[in-house]
Amino acid sequence: MKRLFILTAGIVAGMYAMACTNFIVGKKASVDGSVICSYNADSYGAFMWLYHYPAAKHQKGEMRKIVEWDTNKPLGEIPEAEETYNVIGNMNEWQVTIGETTYGGREEMVDSTGIIDYGSLIYIGLQRAKSAREAIKIMTSLVETYGYYSEGETFTICDPDEAWILEMQGCGPDRSKSKERVVWVAWRIPDNAICGHANQSRIGKFPLKDKENVMYSKNVIKYARKMGWFTGKDEDFSWKNAYAFPDFGGRRICDARVWTFFNRHVKGMDRYLPWAMGKDKDAEDMPLWVIPDGKVSVQDVMAAMRDHYEGTPMAIDSTDVGAGIWQMPYRPTPLYYKVDGKKYFNERPVSTQQTAWTFVAQMRSWLPREVGGCLWFGNDDPNMVAYTPIYCSMTEQPECYNTPGADDITFSDKNAFWVENWVSNMVYPRYSALFPSLREVRDSLEKSYFMQQTAIEEKAKGMEPAARQKYLNDYSVAQAQRMLARWKKLATYLIVKYNDMAVKPDENGQFKRGKYGLGARVKRPGYSPAFARRIVKETGDRYLAPEEK
Repeated sequence: MKRLFILTAGIVAGMYAMACTNFIVGKKASVDGSVICSYNADSYGAFMWLYHYPAAKHQKGEMRKIVEWDTNKPLGEIPEAEETYNVIGNMNEWQVTIGETTYGGREEMVDSTGIIDYGSLIYIGLQRAKSAREAIKIMTSLVETYGYYSEGETFTICDPDEAWILEMQGCGPDRSKSKERVVWVAWRIPDNAICGHANQSRIGKFPLKDKENVMYSKNVIKYARKMGWFTGKDEDFSWKNAYAFPDFGGRRICDARVWTFFNRHVKGMDRYLPWAMGKDKDAEDMPLWVIPDGKVSVQDVMAAMRDHYEGTPMAIDSTDVGAGIWQMPYRPTPLYYKVDGKKYFNERPVSTQQTAWTFVAQMRSWLPREVGGCLWFGNDDPNMVAYTPIYCSMTEQPECYNTPGADDITFSDKNAFWVENWVSNMVYPRYSALFPSLREVRDSLEKSYFMQQTAIEEKAKGMEPAARQKYLNDYSVAQAQRMLARWKKLATYLIVKYNDMAVKPDENGQFKRGKYGLGARVKRPGYSPAFARRIVKETGDRYLAPEEK
């Protein structure tokens, strides 16, 4: 998603109020041979649903209107393709999946006259491509023809066999003196590797002669030379050093999220901790990908999307004043703030309160394509939701992910975004007290989905394609609606059990009244020992009660 930007020394630097995270797992690095990728769409104020673009045939001469994803601003028109494919969420019927994170890059490279923005590029690519390679060729040819409207972007582009990372920037708004419209580079992630990006350009030096695994625009180095941003030998060219140099924010606020994913699966990542911490200008750069010590599962990636730097030097301190009474591992934005003229920052973990929707995509080459592509989807902060299975052949959305009448300012208890935000916003300020109840429901639902998955898919494999599509569509809708019903029950349980900062004991969700039938008995947990000690430390004897006989 798009970030807020400020200009620093010619580079567009993010305030990171809006930012995203993508993780990637190659098919030989995964437990079952799946290609896996993930996406947290982090954008304050954004109300989002499960997108659907039906497959269609188009007449010659038919035009497609391009509207900017972030603002709905009309940008222009382009010819429609003769045939477009079914898209559900960020996966199409061929299991092609595309995610993104915005990194900004140099301000003067933004092409305000371009027609194609990054969001439109994603969904046009999904509607027109049968493979990741084809998607890259389609996306890059579109911006080379019509201009690229957005800031610097990193795209995750995957299919059941390959995972790629594509980085792209415009060539400025004034094309009257030059036909250059865009620069880009794409690099295939090795099958046995894991990768990630989080609002900082990740591609540095890349092998110019590896035509099988690397693609790039003809002007990728020439443009940097023309602008005076690179003067060395071609083989020494670094994309990110020329176009989006990683400053403190690019490391600590962005690359640190990638580091924590790597750190979960590779021993020795302390080597790159100085880079992730951001303050050592001479720190060793973190690689684009690493080889995990063991195989990575879909559940592992879900856990990574819920990360708050637990167990690392960047762990959000649950005892400092920012955590509040109930040890909240979240901090408000903006991430930078000033005190007495000095600038400070909050950690920015993978899991954040402004996530509008999240997915973990599972792509499997050995299954019929209607079965092989499963988009595990959630409509809020991934730590606060259960990912539900959405199969790539779906043509009808669950009501909870596409609710009539619900929008960014209109609440609906039929809508997953609003019900899940209702629950999470109860949990955030009283995290240590309420989160265990949420986690129990979340994990129970996900466990049930995974336990059913093999049987559901075996049954679907034996069906004809049309029956298979309907069966998986109905199953996906049922699980999403089941999740919503369970989340509404969780919402009412939390408000009853934890009303007024006390706790009502219950047995299996059932509450009991007081001895004479009126007033439920409650427990009053008060402060945790750590927080009580902090209050005494900060206030001294102000609240010291006198001893009484």
